[in-house]
Amino acid sequence: MTVTQDLLIARSSQQAKARLLHGRDMICFSHDWGGDPLSKTHLMRLLARDNRILWVNSIGYRLPTATRADASRVFRKLQAVVEPLRQPIPSLFVLNALAIPAYGSALIRALNHRLLTWQVRAALRRLGFRRPINWVFNPAAGVVAGSLGEDMLIYYCVDEYTQFTGVDSQALAMLEQQLVRRANLVIVSAERLFAPRAQLNPHTVLVRHGVDYHHFRKALELETEVPADIAQLPRPIIGYFGLIAPDWVDVALLNHVARRFPHGSLVLLGKQAMNLGPLPDLPNVHLLGRKPYESLPAYCKGFDVALVPFPISEVTLNANPLKAREYLAAGVPVVSTPVPEVAVLGPCRIAADPESFVREIQAALADCSSRRLRSETMQRETWEARLDEVEQHLSHVHRRSLPR
Repeated sequence: MTVTQDLLIARSSQQAKARLLHGRDMICFSHDWGGDPLSKTHLMRLLARDNRILWVNSIGYRLPTATRADASRVFRKLQAVVEPLRQPIPSLFVLNALAIPAYGSALIRALNHRLLTWQVRAALRRLGFRRPINWVFNPAAGVVAGSLGEDMLIYYCVDEYTQFTGVDSQALAMLEQQLVRRANLVIVSAERLFAPRAQLNPHTVLVRHGVDYHHFRKALELETEVPADIAQLPRPIIGYFGLIAPDWVDVALLNHVARRFPHGSLVLLGKQAMNLGPLPDLPNVHLLGRKPYESLPAYCKGFDVALVPFPISEVTLNANPLKAREYLAAGVPVVSTPVPEVAVLGPCRIAADPESFVREIQAALADCSSRRLRSETMQRETWEARLDEVEQHLSHVHRRSLPR
């Protein structure tokens, strides 16, 4: 093959890639827009720069319980269905679709298929979308994915959803397996998620999470001020941000940490969705609630060490916590339970039991390493870099014309 032929093939490949993810119409089945920015939010914000996106708010993958919180959520969902399409950012439109959050019955699956097909197709017609690329982050959307006139179907798997508390594991697993087989490309964000899906679809790839590097690096800037609600707290300040829920927070571990650092401060930022027992009563524990994403670098600037206090389960062993990369991009030392996708990052300290967790916190506090150098370890881990990886995989699959 000549040099000229090589150049022509390379140029053709670049043009194919440009046609795939530039100037296209796209659908995204994910969580509710407006929540804490997750991997889906970051990727779709980037894609919205060059494409039009219909974001379908969460259609649910677990039955609501009789709790007040779930009743309130159901009521909000029903209210939102009558709202018109919203456009929170340029080129991205949000649809509140109605579906029954149960998938064990063939009758309910058929009903959900009809409901979602009708609602999404109506929105696509209204927006003038044609031959969209469908990005499915919620496996429950497998009930409709592939029947919306898509040009391409991508399943982007970021969690082991079948292991979440309160889901119908068997029904959701069936839907996900159908989705994996049907997808043109399956992307997983953690190594443990790869093998079970690759067995069903050979076009399965691992693309680990990125980080909003330039945002969290603001923690290193002189003009960034530590928020007043933590600025005067006794040090060391041991911090956490994220959802405070049973799948993601080991309360017994945090209780142990708080008691071992009685003269310091344990600061927890995030929505509380679980009973924390006696933890809030400890004088050095500060539950400050959910904070705006824009303020997180400033809080990180005030942290002396940051935690990933995940309980070890099938959920967390398959997870890839964004917060680990975000803490590091802000220059903060990180101590984590033995979550595989945190361990592969390198700069994080890993501890397998409460006492070693305390020792690692002590070691992190004694570490005089430069915060700037720690931040720079994440410089190449941006979401832009991750999207480039996705484009390369997608171009390869597209050239092979994978059948549905």
